[in-house]
Amino acid sequence: MTKIDIISGFLGAGKTTFIKKMLEEVFSGEKVVLVENEYGEVGIDGGFLKDAGIEIKELNSGCICCSLVGDFNRSLNEVIETYHPDRILIEPSGVGKLSDVMSSVKDMEKDHDVKLNALVTVVNAMKASKQMKAFGEFFNNQIANATTIVLSRTQNAKEEKLELCVKEIQAVNPKAAIITTPWDAITGEQILNVVEQQDSLMQEMMKEYEEHHHEHHHDHEHDHEHEHHHDHEHEHHHDHGEGCTCGCHDHDHHHHDHDADEVFTSWGKETPHKYTKEKIESILKIFCDTEDYGSILRAKGMVPAEDGTWIYFDMVPGEYELRDGEPDYTGRLCVIGTNIDEHKLEELFELN
Repeated sequence: MTKIDIISGFLGAGKTTFIKKMLEEVFSGEKVVLVENEYGEVGIDGGFLKDAGIEIKELNSGCICCSLVGDFNRSLNEVIETYHPDRILIEPSGVGKLSDVMSSVKDMEKDHDVKLNALVTVVNAMKASKQMKAFGEFFNNQIANATTIVLSRTQNAKEEKLELCVKEIQAVNPKAAIITTPWDAITGEQILNVVEQQDSLMQEMMKEYEEHHHEHHHDHEHDHEHEHHHDHEHEHHHDHGEGCTCGCHDHDHHHHDHDADEVFTSWGKETPHKYTKEKIESILKIFCDTEDYGSILRAKGMVPAEDGTWIYFDMVPGEYELRDGEPDYTGRLCVIGTNIDEHKLEELFELN
């Protein structure tokens, strides 16, 4: 029996760091395959996880839950038949809907000896409130369908902010276990115990999901002219005030399912161009402090440096990190956001 764990989370929540922790602390004795789905043309995270000795199946050019559903199932088949793993970790795109990934995995259970084992969503405690408001449809879907929610960066959050974050999450999903202890203070084994003890909730949620899925198909048998798929699990009410980025211009209908492509833009390049740390840092500061290039939600990459080393960088709104890394096959950059000016990005990264 292969266990399948889905580790979801919005852009920059800390999914990759969480997966690394679990691989190092609890899965080291298991045969594990990580299936990644990068939103964007260039796969980045594969490079970060190579050193964990895990087989990586990168799926690019879209997200698992929409344009890649067919490829995703084919890739999972390939993983199961080739590696016969004890556990498959699926890391969907940060803008993927957890409900759609769940559905694909449930389809696999019919033909393979696999079990959907864990539905984990990693949430950045410092940014949850803001992201819920700005990207509710995607963000709330990941929270609503999780059996365990792991908060990241809780060591940086003030007590009141952390409590508010938990309350807001519980309003969307009152049944999930929410891990609020900083990761450095908790073991991977403790986390796994919480995740796997949620099994009864898992069964309950899957039953609910299948019932709604049945309703969904039943409705469509009677309504062939219906263009948008209604999500019968949860109603998504958007606040169409300032900063609404839901991509929905029809204010009379609050149930539209959007493809990630309608809301988010990704820009990615592979390049041998050499940079200095100062140059990369100045770019990340611009992304954090301005919207000159669009609303940048994530920037990530590994690029060769002028001094012969490699620079790895990772940015989410308000914070960024630069570190030394191993050489990769070429330099890679990926930027995700809304209203991105791709031409200006090429100029900024000196690629024009």
